[in-house]
Amino acid sequence: MSEGTMQRRAERDQGVQQAKRLHRVLVCAAAVPVMLIAAGCSSDSGSGDSGSGSGGDKAAGAGATVSASASAAPTVQAAAYESLPESCKVLSSKTLKSLVPEAPKSGKKGTSEAGTRGSCSWSSLDNNGVKGSQFRWLNVSLLRFASDASRGTGEAQAQKYYEQQIQDAQSVAGAKNAKSQAVSGTGDAATLVRYDLKKKEGAFKQQTVVTRVENVVVTVDYNGAGLAGDKAPSADSLAKLAERAAKEAVAAVSAANGEGAASAAPSESASGSKAPSKVPSKSASPSASKSASPSKSAAKTR
Repeated sequence: MSEGTMQRRAERDQGVQQAKRLHRVLVCAAAVPVMLIAAGCSSDSGSGDSGSGSGGDKAAGAGATVSASASAAPTVQAAAYESLPESCKVLSSKTLKSLVPEAPKSGKKGTSEAGTRGSCSWSSLDNNGVKGSQFRWLNVSLLRFASDASRGTGEAQAQKYYEQQIQDAQSVAGAKNAKSQAVSGTGDAATLVRYDLKKKEGAFKQQTVVTRVENVVVTVDYNGAGLAGDKAPSADSLAKLAERAAKEAVAAVSAANGEGAASAAPSESASGSKAPSKVPSKSASPSASKSASPSKSAAKTR
């Protein structure tokens, strides 16, 4: 075999080998996109399933969060009493005749807000000329608290105000011989604060009865003095009359909320039993507790 023939065969064999290698490269190249596509489809399918699953979990989680937030929203028990009686009509004419015999039949109405707060006062001067005079002054104040998520139950707010009223009555400037004592059979809690107050007109005997019944605080201020040389009234007699007025005012509050006069006695809720189930009040004003303290004004003569 000639040298040229051998060289051509060698070149041909080399070409065949190159062709085979190229074929393998092309086959592999063609196979790669299919694999990538298959892998891509598989990846997309898995990702889609995972995504939808994750989305479902997130949606479910969001729903659970909203539900948990809704159930975790702070709630307070509705206040027992929703309304108040008219302040100038809480006492009977018979009681008024005993406490302020010379006062006009209609009292002087103070600052009021329907269903939330009110007050009424009566002044009586029994003038006996040169023999002296007897002065009496009476004020009844009513304040109702509504339950509020940020402030607490109406009863708790009323209790706090009740305690503050007692402190105010005990801290009147110039008060002498101050005494405090519990009053039984009147509302859920009641306290009598009594003291003497010397003024240029005469010596005044002050009696303040502060009572809480459910979510309402009733404050009765009553004082008397002997003027123009007349003798001072009996503090004990004045105290009994003030307690009588407080009990009657509490009964009026209970009656205004559909309960009998017997409700003037301590309620079940005060002793730890369940408070009456009532509709939450809408009329209570958050600013109600800012009203002037009746016990402070009681130190003034009328």
